[in-house]
Amino acid sequence: MINKTQKAYKLILFLVFLCTGILMAKTDVIQYMTDPYEYPVIIKLFWEHLFLVSCSMAIATVCGFGAGIILTRRHFRKFDGVFMYIIGLGQTIPSLAVLALSMSVLGIGIKPAVFALTVYSILPIARNTLAGIKSVPPALIDAARGMGMSPIRILYEVEIPNAMRVIIAGFRMALVINIGTAALAFLIGAGGLGDLIFSGISLMQTEKLLAGVIPVALLALAADFCCEIAEKLLVSKGLRLNENI
Repeated sequence: MINKTQKAYKLILFLVFLCTGILMAKTDVIQYMTDPYEYPVIIKLFWEHLFLVSCSMAIATVCGFGAGIILTRRHFRKFDGVFMYIIGLGQTIPSLAVLALSMSVLGIGIKPAVFALTVYSILPIARNTLAGIKSVPPALIDAARGMGMSPIRILYEVEIPNAMRVIIAGFRMALVINIGTAALAFLIGAGGLGDLIFSGISLMQTEKLLAGVIPVALLALAADFCCEIAEKLLVSKGLRLNENI
């Protein structure tokens, strides 16, 4: 079943790249992106976009992963519903509203954009960390206690490794959402590929619009593929074999 899913996923990726190539060939996107005056601007905006995503995801991963672990500890389990509701407020509010609220407090520029993207990305990571650790069979934890392992060792050697697939799935979801939402950071003066997208819309220049949309889409696909590789590296071989049976 998993092999069939992976084949379907690769087929979809191939079709996406094929359609992207056809679209670029039929429009003036290639000419626009290789223009000696426009090319440095596109590269600069791409790195700005990548910087926003990297900073916000680093903060969101630390906060979300830490919150998920803390809420699985015995003294905090009864508060997990309340804390997850508070963490989830960031995604119940539309992304534009989150950007507007952060701008009203932190002004315009990179800081409010990173803050808003962080708030918008914490929930999937925290929720999947919590769900993944909770789904670890109690028998494994009891066996680890019987072997004399401390709670810290049980967490790092039993709970987290067995929950890693679910945790990575949450990170993967947050990362893809973050890359797409980062395009809106242009609206509060943080730059990024959203500059090309919104400028292309306002000026009705299709090639400029696609010069922003296509890198964002390819970046999201590349990030998703990297998460798949990370899953194969971080999830133990025994767990992968058990799921393939």
